[in-house]
Parts: sequence; C-alpha cells; structure tokens
Amino acid sequence: MTNVPTHWYNIAVDLPKPLPPPMDPYEGESRIALLNRIMPSELLHQEFTALQYVPIPEEVRDIYARLGRPTPLRRARGLERLIDNRVKIYYKFEGALPGGSHKLNTAVPQVYYALRDGAKEVATETGAGQWGLAVSIAAALIGVKATVFMTKSSFMSKRQRVLFMRTYGATVYPSPSEVTKYGIEALKANPNHPGSLGLAISEAIDYTLQGEGRRYIPGSVLEFVLMHQTVIGQEAIEQIPEEPDLVVGCVGGGSNFAGLTYPFIGAKLRGEGFEGTRFLAVESKAAPKLTQGRYEYDFPDSGGLLPMIRMLTLGHNYVPPPSHAAGLRYHGAAPSLSLLVREGIVEARAYTQEEALEAGVMFARSEGIVPAPESSHAIRAVIDEARRMPKGSVILFNLSGHGLLDPDAYERVS
Repeated sequence: MTNVPTHWYNIAVDLPKPLPPPMDPYEGESRIALLNRIMPSELLHQEFTALQYVPIPEEVRDIYARLGRPTPLRRARGLERLIDNRVKIYYKFEGALPGGSHKLNTAVPQVYYALRDGAKEVATETGAGQWGLAVSIAAALIGVKATVFMTKSSFMSKRQRVLFMRTYGATVYPSPSEVTKYGIEALKANPNHPGSLGLAISEAIDYTLQGEGRRYIPGSVLEFVLMHQTVIGQEAIEQIPEEPDLVVGCVGGGSNFAGLTYPFIGAKLRGEGFEGTRFLAVESKAAPKLTQGRYEYDFPDSGGLLPMIRMLTLGHNYVPPPSHAAGLRYHGAAPSLSLLVREGIVEARAYTQEEALEAGVMFARSEGIVPAPESSHAIRAVIDEARRMPKGSVILFNLSGHGLLDPDAYERVS
C-alpha cells in the first residue's frame, strides 16, 4: 500500500473565502439536526473539519489497494496524433477500478463509517448507476445491505448496471418509486416522470428514516465526498512527468472534477506550484448549473429534506431532460466548486450530448477505451482546447469511467 495516499485533502482550508455554512430553511424542522439521524457521524465530522489533511483509515487504504489504487496515469498518444500532435495529453484512468468509475473512492469509506456506527444497511441515490454500483460493491465487501434509488430514465436504459448492482446483493428501485411518499407524490403528479437525482435523494433519505439500522450516504455535492476523491489528484501529482497547462474534468455534482483538480488547485492557492495551470469544469447542457445557474442557498434534494447549501443551482425542483450522461443531470454543484467558479479560479463550459459522444467515439477509436458518456464531456473540451492551445502544451484530464455498460449511449453515434 506504499503508493496509496495516506490522507484525504480538504480544500476548504486553502479557499480564498470561507465556505458559506449549511443553513436550515426559515420554517419547519431543522434539517441540520436531521443529518445526525441519517448519516454516519464521522462523515458529518469530516464535512465541517478544519484539518487540511484527514487520515485515511488503514482498513479503507487496504480496500483501496485491493481494488486497484493507485489507478494508472496514461498518455493519450493516439488522440494526440488525431489532432496533429499539437499538445501532450495525459489522463487519469478511474475506469480501471472494478465498478468502472471513480465512485468507489468515496463509497468504500462511507460504507465503512456506516458500519462503524452500527448500521446494517445503507441507502442512496444514483443517476446513470456508477455510484449505485460502487455502493453495491463496497457494501458487499464490507458486509452491509445496500438499497439504491435510481433515476427512472436510467433504470430503464442502463439495465446492465441494474443487473450488476443486484448481482452484488443490492436492492434497486426506479425513482420515482412507490416505496416512499416522495416517489408516490411524484408519480401522482406525473405518471411518466423520468426521475431526477434530487428526487432520488429525497427517496433515499425517506427510506432511511423508515427503518432502524439504516444510514444514508450521498454520491456527490457534499464536501466530504469531494475530499474522499482527492486520492485521484494526489496520485496524479506524483505520476505526471511534467506540469500541466490545463486540467479538465466533467461535473455532475463535482466529486470527480474535485478529486483530480483540488490537490493541484490547493498547491496553486498556497503558492506551491502550478501557477500557470488552468482548470476547466465541463458540464452537460441538460443541467448547466455552472454556466447558467444562480449562486444562492438551495436544497440539495427536491423534497427539501437536507440542509440548504450555497451553490450554483438551477433550482431543486429542476427536472432535467433524459440524458445518456445521467451522472451529469444534477441541479447544483458542490459549494467549494461553486465558490471556485465564482472567484474565477475554475472555468466552466457546457456541451450537448451529441458533442460529447462524438468526442467519446474519437477517443475510443484512437485510444481503444470506450469512455463513459459523462467523461466524454471532458474529452470534448480536451479536444477543443488542444486545437487552440500553443504547440507543446500539456493537458491532464480525468477519465472518470469507462462506457462499457453504456451501450445505449453509443448506439446512435457509432
């Protein structure tokens, strides 16, 4: 385990401004108090910690190593040739992990902390299914039950991920479901509701409150989730042979982008390197919160069960159109990422599904890896930037997952 990071990095310590704290709504019960009932206690401690580096438990590091950390850093020489060898392109390949994405980096510690709190079951939401699959794997390895509420449009189109979640022992419901009051209300209002991550979060929390021995664990947006993912960037700093001019990642709630970039951004903010490096967050035009959202306090879930957080948001009732990149269909972005975008430290760009998948096909045919539809948004930006950056520039991006379980996405573009 010598090459597996020993700590997670907390960027809150290095931000140019303090993070606005979570807030209860003006009326009703305290949502902050509710967190103590539904989430593992250590995760709440990490959400508000003042530590710059949080120790990773040895049991978690051991599972990280067993699952394949550190993941490889590769040079995209085929893609470089395709765009006339103008720039050097490196990518961190999180698709090498068993679930096919970066999501295990936080699923493992979250399930571990839930078990340490005495939980027998964890409940969560998922969009395209990468997070749900990661939770299913982590729960199977650690020995707890997993229940997953999956956005209905993805539940219907990503049947292979549903199958594998169930193979690992998880119970999977399409959201909106008939299991919770929020699902029932949504179906009553619209029997053909495609689902949203905000609604799936509300269902998972409601389900958690219905039974004893359950804990809710989130897939993105909250700061401890982003912090767990920083093993990606810490490894990348050790692996990359030259300083990047541009670092790119796609954004749903912000965890995989933060996982790669935050260790670099933190060093830049502290004056410890990467002074000339730019950071580009790429989102889907189906949910353009970074480029079109409002910076305000909003609920992370559509039911308003969680505390309000200040973020770039399209509104917690926003229902995005169905998209193959369902992991990017979230209505808001993590508070730290929202702040970095507002301060101009991180740039933001949005692409259509068609633009992203075209780039995904180019990457597959030049590198031999079919990227996840979400990751293809980052690849689109890499290609566009590479064509206009000075010759010899260096780009690093996070290939946050493979697309081998996303045949529906590539059916019409291949």
